[in-house]
Amino acid sequence: MMPTQNTSLTPRGFAAMDSERQREISSIGGRAAHAGGHAHRFTSEEARAAGRKGGSAISRDREHMATIGRRGGRSRSRASVLGTAPSEAVESASREP
Repeated sequence: MMPTQNTSLTPRGFAAMDSERQREISSIGGRAAHAGGHAHRFTSEEARAAGRKGGSAISRDREHMATIGRRGGRSRSRASVLGTAPSEAVESASREP
């Protein structure tokens, strides 16, 4: 017999808890991981290396990069026409069809 999926849209388990309770549980888990030696804190250099690695991986997808460039160009040109900050133009452009 196959298990049935939950078709309800109400959150269950961790998602159903209020944010303060989620934070408490997460904090306990984080402390336990550090105490057990399972957690890792990145040094500045490790974080830089990870960022470079992720950046080079995503930039290999030329179609994705072209899409990002088009969005940036549209928001910049729209911002100059509307007289708004580019971030505001991006928000309004994302709402339009």
